[in-house]
Amino acid sequence: METLERTARTLATKTRGLDSIARCEELYPTTTEAFKRYQHEGYKLFCEKQLDYGPDNIKAGTQLETTEDRNWSLTGLSFRINDKVTRLVNLLKTKAKPNNESIEDTLMDLSNYAVIGLVVKEGKWAK
Repeated sequence: METLERTARTLATKTRGLDSIARCEELYPTTTEAFKRYQHEGYKLFCEKQLDYGPDNIKAGTQLETTEDRNWSLTGLSFRINDKVTRLVNLLKTKAKPNNESIEDTLMDLSNYAVIGLVVKEGKWAK
């Protein structure tokens, strides 16, 4: 009985630890491939837009040197995220065909705004 419990604990630890990616990919190959593909597409879109816009639109008139500056930038990002979520909810409720960007575009933008927020919070934006 003790050996069975030890084996179960070892397996549980292994699946939660460093092998979680491999295990998830083994259990859900289609899902994990799609996830990786969307992350790569999001990164490509981020790079394209970054070259178009530059970093200042996210900096919101600051140099992002202080916590207050970064919080101001994050506040601006929260408005953009809210706009995207509101748009998404409206499209889903009304079942309207979008005139401009697709629902997939909106979801991708939300994903990218979240990552941009993490980069800003970490103090690594525009560097």
